[in-house]
Amino acid sequence: MKIKITVNDKMQTGYEYFLVAPMGERFDREFAPELTPKRMLAMGIFGGKYMTDCQKEFPKDWYEKAKLNSEFHDPKLNCFGVNASQPLSVWREKGWIHPADPRGWFQWYCRYYMGRRLPEYDQWQIKRWKAIARHIAQIKKNCAPRDLSCRKKQRQAVLHWAYDARKI
Repeated sequence: MKIKITVNDKMQTGYEYFLVAPMGERFDREFAPELTPKRMLAMGIFGGKYMTDCQKEFPKDWYEKAKLNSEFHDPKLNCFGVNASQPLSVWREKGWIHPADPRGWFQWYCRYYMGRRLPEYDQWQIKRWKAIARHIAQIKKNCAPRDLSCRKKQRQAVLHWAYDARKI
């Protein structure tokens, strides 16, 4: 199986990659996200603004219940109703953006979930995903179990990394 994807959106024109694994399968053994991209979009992430122009690249059903706003970032659309995002300029300054995915980690995760594999880059992103465990530890340390009103901003940030912050 090798399917070629060509991307033409606001941030990438003519970018090509191949799907070499079945969707949602053959993940690295150290990468076990709790949520699919489809579920994350439906729960509300990144103020609804993220990837509103990428709908041709990903399955239509990912967007059926997605909480999106193509006009502006709206924190009310987020699962926890708060803004937990930093501007893309901060991500760039910190070196968190790779040329293959100019929108950052979630774009990488969507493409990885779809079946793209870029081994060295994937390992870097998986290492970043695992580092979010420190935020989960802080929620557990400072909040009663499943107290969704406690550390809402941190819970939203954890959700952005495919951890189900409602279960913490």
